[in-house]
Amino acid sequence: MEFEQARAEADALANQLIEWSAAYYERDTQLVTDAEYDRAMARLRELEAAFPELQSQDSPTQAVAGQASSLFAPVEHRERMLSLDNVFSIDELRTWLSRTATAIGSNAPWLCEVKIDGLAISLTYEHGKLTRAATRGDGRTGEDVTENVAHIPAIPQELQGEDLPDVVEIRGEVFFPVEQFLELNAAQTAAGEPPFANPRNAASGSLRQKAEGKRSDKLELMRARLGRLHMYVHGIGAWQNPPVRAQSEIYDLLASWGMPTSPHSRVVTDADAVVAYVEEYARRRPEIEHELDGIVIKVDDLAQHDQLGATSRAPRWAIAYKYPPEEVHTKLIDVRVGVGRTGRVTPYAVMEPVRVAGSTVTFATLHNQDVVKAKGVLIGDTVVLRKAGDVIPEVLGPVLDARPDDAHPFVMPETCPECDTPLRAMKAGDVDLRCPNARSCPAQVRGRVEHLGSRQGLDIEALGEVTAAALTQPDEPASAPLVTEARLFALTLDELVPIVVTVRDTETGEPKLDDNGEPRVRAPFRSVKAKTYPPGTEDLSVAERRKAGIRKDYPVYGPSSQATKLLDELERAKTKELWRLLVALNIRHVGPVAARALADWFGSLDAIRAASVAELSNVEGVGQIIAESIHEWLQEDWHLDIIEQWTAAGVQWATPGHPGPGQQVEVDGPLTGCTVVATGTLEGFTREGAKEAIVAAGGKAAGSVSKKTDFVAAGPGAGSKLAKAEELGVPVLDADGFRLLLEGGPEAVAHLLPQ
Repeated sequence: MEFEQARAEADALANQLIEWSAAYYERDTQLVTDAEYDRAMARLRELEAAFPELQSQDSPTQAVAGQASSLFAPVEHRERMLSLDNVFSIDELRTWLSRTATAIGSNAPWLCEVKIDGLAISLTYEHGKLTRAATRGDGRTGEDVTENVAHIPAIPQELQGEDLPDVVEIRGEVFFPVEQFLELNAAQTAAGEPPFANPRNAASGSLRQKAEGKRSDKLELMRARLGRLHMYVHGIGAWQNPPVRAQSEIYDLLASWGMPTSPHSRVVTDADAVVAYVEEYARRRPEIEHELDGIVIKVDDLAQHDQLGATSRAPRWAIAYKYPPEEVHTKLIDVRVGVGRTGRVTPYAVMEPVRVAGSTVTFATLHNQDVVKAKGVLIGDTVVLRKAGDVIPEVLGPVLDARPDDAHPFVMPETCPECDTPLRAMKAGDVDLRCPNARSCPAQVRGRVEHLGSRQGLDIEALGEVTAAALTQPDEPASAPLVTEARLFALTLDELVPIVVTVRDTETGEPKLDDNGEPRVRAPFRSVKAKTYPPGTEDLSVAERRKAGIRKDYPVYGPSSQATKLLDELERAKTKELWRLLVALNIRHVGPVAARALADWFGSLDAIRAASVAELSNVEGVGQIIAESIHEWLQEDWHLDIIEQWTAAGVQWATPGHPGPGQQVEVDGPLTGCTVVATGTLEGFTREGAKEAIVAAGGKAAGSVSKKTDFVAAGPGAGSKLAKAEELGVPVLDADGFRLLLEGGPEAVAHLLPQ
C-alpha cells in the first residue's frame, strides 16, 4: 500500500472511531457493535505499525476513550483513569497471561473479576469525607457529578475506621442492578417518560443529568433514579504509600472502610484457573445482579503493576476478556434503505421486535446490497441476530430450516427513497449506491446539518438530531427552513416557532415510537405563552361563553428556550476557529485533523480557495486525496452559495492575525524565535495540543525536522523525526522537558542538554 493511500484510510478510520466513541461516552448512544469498533481499531493499529509516521498523540489507538461534556464543571483527576485493552478468545487470553508472566519473571497470582457494563466513577475522599465525584471523561479530565452522587445510597459520604489517608481516589463502576432497572423503567412509564434502552444507558443518563431548572416532580423522579443506582469499587487512583501489597488486599481494605465491593472477585494462581473463571461466569451471566460483558484479569501484586507500567491509554498489568455477543432469532419482516449525509444508500433489516443483550431491537444495518446477498437472507426468513450492548445489531444469516415458502429476495431500489433521484455508483467498481442529489436530498441535508453542529464541527449543543430534522424535514410547515445549509445563519425565530417534526432514527430514517407505538412528534422551538379563546369567539360575553361551554384553551405559541438557544449558539459559531468552519462545510474526507492542518497553514478560506491541488496536498496532514476533494467541492456553484450566504451573515473565515500561507501567528512568549517539532506520544498532550502549546508560547510549530529546528519534543512512537533530530544534532526533550521549555524557554532546559 502507498503511503498516501494508507494516510487517507487511517484518517477515515480515526475520524470514524472518534465519532463512535463520542456517541458512546458523550451521548450514551452506541452506534456500532463492539466487534465492529474493535475491527476498525485493529485495522488502524495495523496501518500505524506499517507506517509509524501516521501515529499521533491524539490517535484513537493512543488515547483513552471518552470526553468530558460541557454540562458539568471539569475535574482534573489526580491520577489518570485509563481504559483496558481487550482480548476476544481464550487463545489470546492465554498468550497475554504467558507474556505478562514472562515480563514479571514469575507466575504471580491473578485477580479475576466480572466486567460491569456501567459508568466509571472516581471518588475523592479527604480525611475520610467525600469531597469530589467525577466521571472518567478523557482519562485526565472528567465531569463533576458530586451533587448527584450524594443521592446514591451505595456510595458513602464518609469512610469508616481509623488511620484513614489524608487524600485517596477510589475508582469504581456505577450501575443499575437488573431488578432496579426494571423497576426504574416501570416508574418511567408511569410518569409519562420513555423507558431506557438498557441498564448502562440508564446509569449514565441518570448520573449525568443536571438539576437546575427542573420542576419539583422532575427533581423527584431524578432523585428516584439516582437512589436506584449501585456501585462496586475496582481500585484506587491517587494514594500515597498504601499499606497493602496486592490489589485484592485493597478490596479488603476498601470494604472495611464501608465501600461496596463485588462479591465475584477471586484470586487464582495459574492460567488454567483464569480460564476456568472465565468459563464459569459465561454460564452464570443470567444470574448475576448486573449486566456484564466480560471478565477483567489483573496482576494482583502492586509492585508488579509498577514494573509493568502502562501505555498512553491502558495498563499493561490488566486485560479485559470480552465475551462473544449474544445471539437470538427473530423474523425478518422487510429490508429497506436509509440515506446518509454523503448520499450513501444503506439497506437495513426491519424485524419483529426482539429483546437481546438487555434491550429491544427492531432494526439492523445490512451495509450494502452485496452484503445482503452474501448473508443469504430472504424477506420472511427467521434470522440470527448478534448484539453486544446498546447497538444496532448484526444480522448473521438465516435459519434455513425455518424458511417459509413465501420468502423472497431483497431488490435494491433504483431511486432514492427520500427524493426519488435515480441511484448510481459514484465511481467504477464501487459496491455502494449513492443518491447524486447532494444539494437538496432531504436526508443528506439533514445529515450534513446534524454533522456541522457536532462536537467535531461547530459544537452547537442545540443543533442535534431532532433540530436537524426539524430544520430540513418538518411535518409543518410545508416548506423547510433549510433546503441546503446556506441559510443556516439567517434563521429567525418566526421561522422556527411553527415547526412540528416527527423524530426519526438517524441511521434508518424510521420514525421513533412513543410508549403507545405512535410516532414521536415534537414542536422543539415553541412553547405555550398564553391561552385565549378560539378564533371568532373573542367578542362573546362571559355569559355567552359559559352557555356555549367555551373555555380559554386555545394556545398562543411563542419561542421556546431551545429556539433562542439555537440562534444564540449560531451567532457565537460565526467567530469559531477556522478549522471548525471547514469541518462544517462537509467536504468529503475533511475531518478535524485535515481541517486543523489547513487552517494552521493557510490561515483563511480565501487562501485555501486560491491554492492549487499541489499546494493543498503538500500540507502535512492533507495529501492528494483530500486536496482533490477540496478542489472538486469548490467547483460546485451551490457550495459557493453556502460560503457566500454564511459570509453575508457574518461568518469569519480567517484566523485573526495569521500572516498568510506557510506562516504562523506571531505571539510573544518564552519560545519567541524558536522552532519546535513535537513528535510521538507526549504524555499530557494531544498532537494538536502540543502544536497549540508551542504557538501559544510564541514559537513556531514545525512539521518536519531540519537544521533550522531548535528543539524536538519526542515521546514513544517518535519514529523518523527523532532519528533525523539525532542525525542533525538537534536537542531532544521528553514530555517533562517539553513542559519546562514551554514555561521558561531555552534557558529552562539548558541543564537537560549535553554540554
